[in-house]
Amino acid sequence: MTPTVLLADDEPLVRTGLRALLEQQGVPVVGEAADGGEVLAAVRRTRPDVVLMDVRMPGVDGIEATRQVLAALADPPKILVVTTFDNDDYVHEALLAGASGFLLKRARKEEIAHAVRTVAAGESLLFPEAIRRLVIGRAAGGKHTRAAKTLTRREAEVLRLIATGLSNQDIAAALVVSLETVKTHVGHIFTKLGAGNRSQAVVIAYEAGVVKPGHLAGQ
Repeated sequence: MTPTVLLADDEPLVRTGLRALLEQQGVPVVGEAADGGEVLAAVRRTRPDVVLMDVRMPGVDGIEATRQVLAALADPPKILVVTTFDNDDYVHEALLAGASGFLLKRARKEEIAHAVRTVAAGESLLFPEAIRRLVIGRAAGGKHTRAAKTLTRREAEVLRLIATGLSNQDIAAALVVSLETVKTHVGHIFTKLGAGNRSQAVVIAYEAGVVKPGHLAGQ
């Protein structure tokens, strides 16, 4: 199935450009919102698979709009936040709020369409280095530390591997366990951290100090 998209951005020219780019790639745009305060109603009306959400809007910003959509709907669309800056504090907060990933406005049209299809298929758009840049300079600890302490040693190990960008299948191979075992661990991690997807879990892991900014695959 071809995923459908709702565009949320306060600039009409940006919405027009994104619509043209997506439709050139065969991804239909079913609605638009000019402010974060309009997003929930627009989602209810058009039922998109993915929302491309600008994080910086003058009324209700993309962070709060993300929270509203994910809290209000039993089966919410996936949310991709869109930003001009790859170290945007707003993006960090949006990922913590439950967005499935983020895109830069300067991304190529093929990258945008691929990102939409990726998250619509239930996968997080996880860029390990980009997330690492978002958390550099932030002190570990805070409200997520207590939840992180409930992770078992193996769950923490799986979470660190997720942070390097590995898929469940790759993690199973690395740990020499079954795919079902990894899926079970991932489910427990999400539940304990209160995370809805891999991107959110990884940001929480950095916040809690489970994953360090210098952590790399194979280390």
